[in-house]
Amino acid sequence: MTHVLVTGGAGYIGSHACKALKAAGYVPVTYDNLVTGWQDAVKFGPFEQGDLSDRARLDAVFATWKPVAVMHFAALSQVGEAMSEPGLYWRNNVGGSLTLIEAAVAAGCMNFVFSSTCATYGEHDNVVLDEQTPQEPLNAYGASKRAVENILRDFEAAYGLNHVIFRYFNVAGADPEGEVGEHHRPETHLIPVMLEAIDGTRDALTIHGTDYDTPDGTCIRDYVHVCDLVDAHVLGLKWLQDGKGSEVFNLGTGDGFSVREVIDASSAVTNKDVPHTHGPRRAGDATKLVSGSSRAAQSLGWSPDRSNMRQMIEDAWTWHRTGAYEK
Repeated sequence: MTHVLVTGGAGYIGSHACKALKAAGYVPVTYDNLVTGWQDAVKFGPFEQGDLSDRARLDAVFATWKPVAVMHFAALSQVGEAMSEPGLYWRNNVGGSLTLIEAAVAAGCMNFVFSSTCATYGEHDNVVLDEQTPQEPLNAYGASKRAVENILRDFEAAYGLNHVIFRYFNVAGADPEGEVGEHHRPETHLIPVMLEAIDGTRDALTIHGTDYDTPDGTCIRDYVHVCDLVDAHVLGLKWLQDGKGSEVFNLGTGDGFSVREVIDASSAVTNKDVPHTHGPRRAGDATKLVSGSSRAAQSLGWSPDRSNMRQMIEDAWTWHRTGAYEK
């Protein structure tokens, strides 16, 4: 059987990736410390609990399963936290990734798919980002992800580690079959926070900043459906297995939605108002971040078919009303 080690496979994106890998004929082996992940989300292959900083544990997992590739999602990813506790992000995201990469090379696992972020670009307003856009991250989250990209390039030069890097912004939606979905405690992502406000499990959504230089004053982001996103990761894995070499791909729709536009779309889907208040800007937030994906479309044949706002909210709303995990 063809095993793939999925770090963070008990998390939101990682669990969807595991489902997509199983559907594509692979056996996903989840490696997760369950700090933010949920064991209930591990449904599509074996589970190995462990931390990325634990080299001995990683070596044992590689020896047991002999994966053909690593799909690396495990990371801290909150902008506000990254601004206030940068050391946490450098230690976990960079230090943990370095240990993982060293373990993979030592085990002879030379195909590596990395979940990076368009936050490595920083703020480039009124442009559609592509892979050549200068990387000027605004916070330790984006900087830590850029550092891991650099490590991968160095390990390719030194050891021949083949890798695909995916950079993307906001991920939304859920498995339309309802097997896995988005479940954070606490929740910080815009769409599930809105859904919690709608159903009364939180008092209200706070709009962080209403004085941005955008048509309605709220910041603009690109959104990709989680199922489209993980499909790209599977295509990236096949790209490496076909011997096509290391590459970087942006994943986006080329369009963005403001916070107010997402609120309006949520109201339209749920037929309910979104209780909300206004608050100050969050440190490290950019005004407008939108990414294109022409390289992924042309080289991988990727198409974000489910990545329209209505579909993303409908799938998230279905999961929100029916799905949950328990520790």
